[in-house]
Amino acid sequence: MPRIRKPVVPGWFTQDTGDFRLLGTRCRSCGSVFFPREDVFCRNPGCAGDDLEEVPLSRHGTVWSYTDGRYRPPAPYVSDPDTEWRPYTLVAVELVAERMVVLGQAAPGVGVADLAVGAEVELVPGILNEDAEHTWTTWHWRPVTTAPGPETTA
Repeated sequence: MPRIRKPVVPGWFTQDTGDFRLLGTRCRSCGSVFFPREDVFCRNPGCAGDDLEEVPLSRHGTVWSYTDGRYRPPAPYVSDPDTEWRPYTLVAVELVAERMVVLGQAAPGVGVADLAVGAEVELVPGILNEDAEHTWTTWHWRPVTTAPGPETTA
């Protein structure tokens, strides 16, 4: 029986692998963009707006910082405490159009030796964990080997 694909955090990214995007929200009053999404009020302390719209975020950004994770992270990350821990790479990516930095794991096989501050990366769908019934989906950042086209946001 095939596993059911489920996002680790519903509403934070699309399930469309053809146009995979993180989903944020934009305040219609001041234009501020948020991720993770905000559905109740504008987080901008200078704005009292509460009219928020969902927006797909840029798929490309630049590495702002990165590190290797040598500890077991807390939930929703899932790992078997009886298995050997394998470090992973965590990447902070600056999305220029949105004027924000978004954290995420690097794609499988990408380590700190493959990254540099200012290097371009792209968002790709990923798998956080699988169990007998589910494939838990997430996002990853992967280095770009060729220059992408212009980025647009909704």
